[in-house]
Amino acid sequence: MKTDDLLRVLVADGGTIEPPIATRLWRLLPLGLAATALLFLTTLGPRPDIAAAVQTVRFVLKPIEMALPAVLAAALMLRLARPTDQRTARLSAGLAAVAALLVAGVLAELVVVPSSEWGRRLVGERAVACLVSIPVLAAPLLAASLAVLRRGAPRRPGLAGAAAGLFAATAGAAFYALHCPDDSPLFVATWYSLAIVAVTAIGALAGRWLLRW
Repeated sequence: MKTDDLLRVLVADGGTIEPPIATRLWRLLPLGLAATALLFLTTLGPRPDIAAAVQTVRFVLKPIEMALPAVLAAALMLRLARPTDQRTARLSAGLAAVAALLVAGVLAELVVVPSSEWGRRLVGERAVACLVSIPVLAAPLLAASLAVLRRGAPRRPGLAGAAAGLFAATAGAAFYALHCPDDSPLFVATWYSLAIVAVTAIGALAGRWLLRW
């Protein structure tokens, strides 16, 4: 290619400026959240006794314990979308702190509740529904997150995909918590965590395939 032709191509390319990855993220994620919210309202909806449930600490803690890691995972995903090394230690520590909060709730329940009740609370009423519903609710958010990450340049695509999966799963779990009749920390720590791990693993696998560059 001649020098003049190369300059013309560069000038033409320079006229197209894509918005930063953060801007695209905050444009698409509300759409994903709206899709998840609509899916939740049309298929599950809030539990019938939610007015009474919101007066209990165990119920209120469920969506909080899911929403906090969702926010942290979204920030982590944004950092991992860039091709350069980004500091993620604080976000990782925040996720660990949320996990520790859930573990503390489990330990408190084991102390307060008789051991004869542990098995019943662990199994709960909707274990299978939990394992199915959280991934389904997470699907629109995972798709939106991966679509945004594809426009970035993740240095570690598998880890970026895992962050997307963690965000989608915990956000979906926060919605599902409003429907779930099982408020036991034992139930949440077991079945919610299994569903979240599954979606995170799917995100990691999808990231390794879709986000390579």
